[in-house]
Amino acid sequence: MTMKEKGAPMSLESGPALNPADDALAAQILKILRSMRSVAVVGASERPGRPSHRVTFYLIRAGFEVFPVNPALRELGGRPAYPDLRAIPARIDVVDIFRRPEAVMPVVEEAISVGAGAIWMQEGVVNEEAAARARAAGLAVVMDRCIMKEHRKMVGKG
Repeated sequence: MTMKEKGAPMSLESGPALNPADDALAAQILKILRSMRSVAVVGASERPGRPSHRVTFYLIRAGFEVFPVNPALRELGGRPAYPDLRAIPARIDVVDIFRRPEAVMPVVEEAISVGAGAIWMQEGVVNEEAAARARAAGLAVVMDRCIMKEHRKMVGKG
């Protein structure tokens, strides 16, 4: 069955019509990736097989100022690790969250309190209530996306 047969809107060009919400999200992601330079990785891991480990080191290689956040770590990749966002001695542009969805709201509240500019919930992390709270406080929100994959696709560095 084709998209047309399923009732999906078709554009005059070939293929399904673009969803304006997708365009808005892509524009927001690109703005975050191009303009924000400091990233706190909440749930950073020292274990190389963990997604948060790979993403942390990718962001470092891509030129971001990265702050690993994990109370069980003292450092990661030669950078000091912090127990929470409040302990970071610099402005945080993006809070990249590697936590279970039910554990996201306290991170969002802390991000708001430290003046972060954006919340980024990694793939598989969806918390609509936390996203709404962040947006209401003026933060940009990306949810259920990998910052590393989006950076590779849209900016192509690292």
